[in-house]
Amino acid sequence: MMHIDFLLDVFRRNSDRDAVVWRDQTSSYAWLADAVEAWTRFLRDRAVAPGTVVSLEADFSPTSIALLLALVNQSSIIVPLTPSIEAKKPEFREIAQVEATVSVANNDRAHLENTGVEATHELIAGFRSAGRPGLVLFSSGSTGTSKAAVHDFIPLLEKFKVPRHSLRTLTFLLFDHIGGVNTLLYVLSNAGCVVTVPNRSPDLVCAAIEKHRVQLLPTSPTFINLLLASEAYQHHDLSSLELVTYGTEVMPESTLERFHRLFPRVRLQQTYGLSEVGILRAQSKSADSLWVKVGGDGFETRIVDGMLQIRARSAMLGYLNAPSPFTADGWLPTGDAVDVDGEYLRIRGRQSELINVGGEKVYPAEVESVLQTMEGVKDVTVSGEANPITGQMVTAKIKLSTAETLSEFRKRMRLFCADKLPAFKIPQKVALVNDAMHGERFKKMRRVS
Repeated sequence: MMHIDFLLDVFRRNSDRDAVVWRDQTSSYAWLADAVEAWTRFLRDRAVAPGTVVSLEADFSPTSIALLLALVNQSSIIVPLTPSIEAKKPEFREIAQVEATVSVANNDRAHLENTGVEATHELIAGFRSAGRPGLVLFSSGSTGTSKAAVHDFIPLLEKFKVPRHSLRTLTFLLFDHIGGVNTLLYVLSNAGCVVTVPNRSPDLVCAAIEKHRVQLLPTSPTFINLLLASEAYQHHDLSSLELVTYGTEVMPESTLERFHRLFPRVRLQQTYGLSEVGILRAQSKSADSLWVKVGGDGFETRIVDGMLQIRARSAMLGYLNAPSPFTADGWLPTGDAVDVDGEYLRIRGRQSELINVGGEKVYPAEVESVLQTMEGVKDVTVSGEANPITGQMVTAKIKLSTAETLSEFRKRMRLFCADKLPAFKIPQKVALVNDAMHGERFKKMRRVS
């Protein structure tokens, strides 16, 4: 069990501590250590050879966590797939050349099935010859085809050998997302407690924080805004919460300020990570600041033409279904535009989402930050749309709690923004919507045309 020996040592030293809360039932670290060993034997008995590509079709649960670690132990190439991408599972299995599926049902029972496929991709062959476990993560594919990033699991584990804080942590980021995997490994390596939720609505998240005394909530700016808009926090005791980390997208300044005002005792920490390189260590200048230092052991950063590039020991080996995005000297162009102040960076937004209005740059988060401070605005998504005169124009989708007509709101919006935004940043086109404006990963869905 050489791949996860250090984790099993942590489990045995903390055998009486809570490891996982699932459906309000608690499993101990003694149970988890035994379950990992039992599932490792099961995989061997069922002739799941080292190097087999296995889709683990599950969400966070005691069995899925034990199975993930057993598959690492068995040097499998693991393809986690959650219910959030149910419709895409056949496509993802085909891209990853999945040879066996392990599905964990709602009752936490697992079922193994061979697919009859033989994986031949050169990246998979490399794992087999080296006897190392792999991890395949699919991007959200919000701007096109999902890309399958292939990681060596060993470098992902390495950084967790240094002991850090032991925290009761809610698994908000998904089981098949780099942030979710990172959260899980962080909690388990420090003998913290993984608190799962059946869904990620503000009310259920707040209820879980209260009931299970959650200390750490890793989440996204979109969810933080939904939490504030829902006011679910008023109906629950969140006094156990010590730290909220946020990443995956740009945080609107107004959301950050409002959260900090409502929860002055809770530390807010910005994180930065990508499926291609893993999660970097991050240090915010202060709890109410969007300036952050990113990097840490195993990571290097540089700015080229105002864009962030990263080189990492834990970088993926490549995509299964796309050319390598790395430069010749091993740097990943992230596509994120940044401002620089000494050691600190401020992430402005994706280059692909930048709106160009007659040569003037508009970052969606900047406009969203202003609009979200308007009374009655529950949520907003800003994007660009083609315009024959200026090239692009700023458009906004707005979710209101008021009963205004579109024309009433547009008039109020223009008056409100007049002294807060230059004219070219004020949305020219506005739509009032009732639908959610985020995907399963609680990231804003933008279309730039």
